[in-house]
This record gives sequence, C-alpha cells and structure tokens, in this order.
Amino acid sequence: MTTFRACTTTSIFTVLMSLFIFSLVQSAELNITTGGKKGTYFQIGSDISNLVGQHGVRLEVQESKGSLENIIKINQNSYNQIGIVQSDILEYLKTSNDYTLQSKAKNITMITPLYNEEVHVLARESIREFSDLSGKKVAIGPEKSGTAITASLLFKKSGITPGEKVYISAEQALSALRSKTIDAMMYVSGYPVSLFSQITVADKLHLVPIMNRPTCGSYIMSCIPARTYTWQRAIVPTIAVKAVLAGYEHDERQQKTKNVCEIGKIIYTNIDWLKKNGHSKWGNVRLDDQLSGWKKNDCIDDTVPALSSANL
Repeated sequence: MTTFRACTTTSIFTVLMSLFIFSLVQSAELNITTGGKKGTYFQIGSDISNLVGQHGVRLEVQESKGSLENIIKINQNSYNQIGIVQSDILEYLKTSNDYTLQSKAKNITMITPLYNEEVHVLARESIREFSDLSGKKVAIGPEKSGTAITASLLFKKSGITPGEKVYISAEQALSALRSKTIDAMMYVSGYPVSLFSQITVADKLHLVPIMNRPTCGSYIMSCIPARTYTWQRAIVPTIAVKAVLAGYEHDERQQKTKNVCEIGKIIYTNIDWLKKNGHSKWGNVRLDDQLSGWKKNDCIDDTVPALSSANL
C-alpha cells in the first residue's frame, strides 16, 4: 500500500509539473516586430496577431524603428519570432562592409511576401529626373530606417551622389521642403501616403519619376496613379520594394523556428480572412510572389501547394 501511494504521489507530481511547464510555454511572450504605431507595418502586425490569437497563439505586436532593427531582433531575441521588413534589406546587409551586419542575413527567410511599397521622390520644381538629385540636399529618413537603406542602395546603383544626405523624419522633411532648406525628400511607402495629403498646389512640389531600369534587382517597376494625390495630375513611373514577413530559418530542433512555422501556416491557410478583415493592403498580397535574394522558409514552402489558387 505504501508503495502504491508513493507511486501515485509521484505520478501526480509528474503530471502537475508537466502542466506547469506547458503553461510556461503557452504564456511565453512571442513577438512580431513592425514599425511606428501610426504606420502600415504596425497595422499589418496587429492583423496577424488578431488572426493567430483565434488559433491559440498569443503574439505581441512591437513597434520599432524599421527594417534593420527588426532583422537584428529576429536574430538576437528568442521571443522575436517574426518581423516585417523591406525586401531590399538582405541586399543591404550582404553588400555591407560590416561583417556583423553581413552575418545578420544568413539565417533570415521569407514567411510570406506582403505588399508593394513605392519609392516616392518629392522635390522642388527644378528637379525633374532622379539623376538631378546629384549634388542636391536630399532628406532620406531617419538613419538606418527602411527609407534610408533604400535611398542608399538606389544612389549606389544609379551612380548618384547627393550633395548632402539629411537624416530626418518624413514630417520634418516635408516642412524643410516647404521652407526650401532641402531640395528633395525620399519616402518609401505604399501609396497613398497620408502625409502627402497635406500638400497643396501652392507648395509647388511634385513627384519625380524613376525610370532607370539598372536600379532594379531588389526592386520591381511600379507607378503612382494619376490623382493619387489632389496635386498630382499625371501618372508617375517609379520602382517599388516589397514588404516581407520575415522569420528565422527553419530548424526542427529549435522551438523558435517551430513557432515561426505555426504562425506562418496559420497566415497561409487564412489569407482570405486577412483580406476580408484586415488592412486594405492585404488585398495586394500574393503568396506565390518570388523575390530576388529571398529564400522561403522550408516549412512554409510545404504549405503552399496545399492552398487553392483562389487564395493566391
């Protein structure tokens, strides 16, 4: 009888410990790192959090300074499972002279492509072409922001050397343009940009076309339709970078990548829900898009063939 009670007590203790450990795993903080709270990245992250929450996964939405910070967090923090980044961030990391930055690109994979983000070049009337930015004072967003990364890559690819690169926010840049303390500003975002709704014809500003195909690679040809903004009369050819939901490379031995797989598969099998209930940008998402330089996470790739063409 004593032996039986001892065994029973041990069994109960084992069960309780198992439940306790399971509870810890379930309550572990999983994060998606996005962008500023007023930006599209944060809203897209909130949509994903709402979706996976319906499937028993608690995902905290974190704001950040942008793509580079998100990549670093995915690499270094076990709780940051996924993040939203611009697709040209891998090219930026791989071509960096900083080995530490180069190493950040090694284990990053694509969970799903998202939507296009157009390169907006807003300038004073004297600047008519992208090449006219040579020697000019150009605002390119905060340092290490997605816009700053894209601008640096495009300048390098196009052989353009601005007279000065100014690292300020888009709001500050628009104010500086109006006061004529800078010549142009660059801003990477899917149109329409709400900030640009403040512009009037009286400001005498316009969008500069980008038609130089050698700037492509990580980029795709796009355009900003006429009348996207009340002061913009004609269509403006430009290029776009793709927003990407990125995660750590799949490894069956690591819980971190198992969580990435679970979240990714929920998104793939519920894309219609996101398009119906989430941000309007989900309507532009095509899960079968292939992006230069990006490897799709292996466990996500296994999910794609099972999806109907209607979901793609």
